[in-house]
Amino acid sequence: MEVPLNAQYIRNLIMGTHGIFDHIVHFYHLCALDWVDIVSALKADPKAAAGLAEKLSSWPLNSRHEMQAAQDRLKTFVNSGQLGVYASGYWGHKAMKLPPEVNLLASAHYLQALEYQRKINKAVAILGSKTPHIQNLAVGGVANPINPDNQSALNMERLYYVKTLIDEIGDFVKNVYMVDVAAVGALYADWTTYGKGVTNYLCVPDMPQDTKGSTFELPGGYIPEGNISKFKPITSFNDDLFKQGVKESIKHSWYQGDWDRHPWEEETVPNHTEYDTNAKYSWVKAPTFNGKPAQVGPLANVLCMYAAGHKPTMTYATTVLDTVNSVLSLVGSKARVNLNSLHSTIGRIAARSIRCAVLHDAVVSQWQALIDNIGKGDTATFNPPEFPKGEQRGFGFHEAPRGVLSHWVVIQDGKIKNYQCVVPSTWNAGPRNSEDALGPYEASLIGNPVADPEKPLEVLRTLHSFDPCLACAIHMVDTNSKEIVKVRAF
Repeated sequence: MEVPLNAQYIRNLIMGTHGIFDHIVHFYHLCALDWVDIVSALKADPKAAAGLAEKLSSWPLNSRHEMQAAQDRLKTFVNSGQLGVYASGYWGHKAMKLPPEVNLLASAHYLQALEYQRKINKAVAILGSKTPHIQNLAVGGVANPINPDNQSALNMERLYYVKTLIDEIGDFVKNVYMVDVAAVGALYADWTTYGKGVTNYLCVPDMPQDTKGSTFELPGGYIPEGNISKFKPITSFNDDLFKQGVKESIKHSWYQGDWDRHPWEEETVPNHTEYDTNAKYSWVKAPTFNGKPAQVGPLANVLCMYAAGHKPTMTYATTVLDTVNSVLSLVGSKARVNLNSLHSTIGRIAARSIRCAVLHDAVVSQWQALIDNIGKGDTATFNPPEFPKGEQRGFGFHEAPRGVLSHWVVIQDGKIKNYQCVVPSTWNAGPRNSEDALGPYEASLIGNPVADPEKPLEVLRTLHSFDPCLACAIHMVDTNSKEIVKVRAF
């Protein structure tokens, strides 16, 4: 069945703006404090921090006043004895090595990012009715009625407010986020040699551009063994390379049996046993692509789009790498980075900033396409679905913020017979597969330094670079039917 053009554009805008939100939150609020020492920032000279910031970017909130205000807020936290979100950090750890002024600069942008991630999340809420867990998606399109003259519908006022939010976040992404990642990456350049792990990279095309979903704004594909010259494109939902290439193993997972199957043939029957790394030791299944583990996520996405010749990706990758090299020169280091440096812990973090900038350009394009299509008099957003009889097998994929997300369904006479999700954190967090090959998390930890085994910050750095979400990767089963949570609906 076909989906109206407006519905495609609205879906694309939701996916893109959510991805921008997610990437900003990952770096500043989930990952940066593995590298940035908040306590050290209290010793910084705000004037020197502002001077450094102004050398790196023209961002207007890099002033001495902003640096002083951020330092004062941090002091308030410390003096209160209630550190809140900063309470569990490994402050003063041997592996922390940023100068106080850089720590203050990053801390100031941490606080500013709270406001900017909120701004772009407004766009998600306007288009998706709420966030998280948007309410407007439907089989056949979206539930957003478009009426330029109706205050209760998706009208021009709302659409232009979405554009305002997109424009504001673009300045932050390109003048703050990308610059901060490059600066931190330069000062931790040794981390381009750690965390490589699995270098089979998988991503899928995203943001359909027509009613049939046969062309996409963003390309996808597969890179074996880290060699971008061997890139194989994935061009559509009907591409056999992806459709036939995905399997999951439960040899080392707490499910009944020991099989290696395509998602359409899978079952999910929990069978918890003792933790035994020689047998079963994880609730996560072990996905494979063409029989091998694959890394998914922004690094895979950036490398595949770079290999596909996607110009925005190539431009922003070059920008970030050039900025890293400029900072290295600024601090008197002879070290230099290139595209191969992205195969690493710090490279995954850099790739996420690159993808964030690419997503911003894409949502600008999608917004304009939606406005142009409405201008032609087309306001359709939904086609009523028809469900054929007999057995139907289908799947959908999306390049989610953490990587390849695919849902696989078998329908029998209009009813779901089997449904399996193969999600990004399953790809990356999976245990050893049926051939005992390591999954991306496990493989990436081999060779990582650990300065203090009691405070394994370096382990967190590598795992956090994937932006793990185990809540997505597993199912929760309560065999005793106990009440887990009660929600009152008003």
